[in-house]
Amino acid sequence: MIILAIETSCDETAVAVTRNGREVLSSEIFSQADMHALYGGVVPEIASRNHVATIGKLTELALKNAGITKRDIDAIAVTYAPGLIGALLVGVNFAKGLALALDVPLIPVHHIRGHIAANYIAFPELEPPFLCLIVSGGSSLISDVRSYTDICIIGRSRDDAAGECFDKAARVLGLGYPGGSALDQLAVSGDEAKFSLPRPVIDGHPYDMSFSGLKTAVVNIVHNSGQKDEPLDKASLAASFAVAVSDILVPRVMSAAKQFNHNKIAIAGGVAANSRIRADLVNAAKEHNMTLYIPPLNLCGDNAAMIGCQGYYEYLAGRRAAMDLNAFATMDVDCDCVRI
Repeated sequence: MIILAIETSCDETAVAVTRNGREVLSSEIFSQADMHALYGGVVPEIASRNHVATIGKLTELALKNAGITKRDIDAIAVTYAPGLIGALLVGVNFAKGLALALDVPLIPVHHIRGHIAANYIAFPELEPPFLCLIVSGGSSLISDVRSYTDICIIGRSRDDAAGECFDKAARVLGLGYPGGSALDQLAVSGDEAKFSLPRPVIDGHPYDMSFSGLKTAVVNIVHNSGQKDEPLDKASLAASFAVAVSDILVPRVMSAAKQFNHNKIAIAGGVAANSRIRADLVNAAKEHNMTLYIPPLNLCGDNAAMIGCQGYYEYLAGRRAAMDLNAFATMDVDCDCVRI
């Protein structure tokens, strides 16, 4: 089954062609990062306008590189939640037009389910059930993946997402936007024990997380240093920050895996590209004799291939969207709000 997939939840316009949920025939991404760097973060209106300007040409390129025509498409999959509402609406409406014109099914895909599905592309042998840590700019979740379409949230951030925390820390350190990769590189030469940073615990909710206090601590250290006109060891602060985030995430993941009887663990989302978190998860998985799946860097960030992959399994589960499909800025990964 050939699916044309569309992803426009934030500032990347992405179109891909996938086959049978595991094979990627083409995957095209237009990044707007340089446009938003000037403002230190994503400007929703700019993101939406660029999606409109780019999505048609990118679709033609994806079809060309896949070696197919529109007549070969069996279904259209599209991210409909969560994300920037204006950006999502561009993709949703474009997908509805395509599905209507080609007379093929329209498959609604939750963005976070797509991130989980990136692992199916990277690891053809991976099948549910397994535990998945999803860490991105908008979400920090520990999920019990019971089947391809049955996903239960075990733990979540009570405030900021880990990715948002990374972006804020990078910005206050003068690393620009997006700053996750630059912060990762800076941390390599730093002393991770130099700065004492918080690792919050949510009483009575062992798998829930909090990152706002950590973010505030980093901001305060930088501001206090500037106010006192004292030199700041940015590399060590970056390293201390990265290990603090990892200390919040990794032990919770391993504990949840044990409690829910999983010996397979996957990680997904943009923050999955962080080298410290990846290394700590590898070591923890070895220590507890668990199998760990970490997608390659090109599948950690937003892309449409993961939407096409998850779309295939949503299709098999009988999910279809009517032409009144709407976009949703917020929606839990275990919520099903689409009329079939």
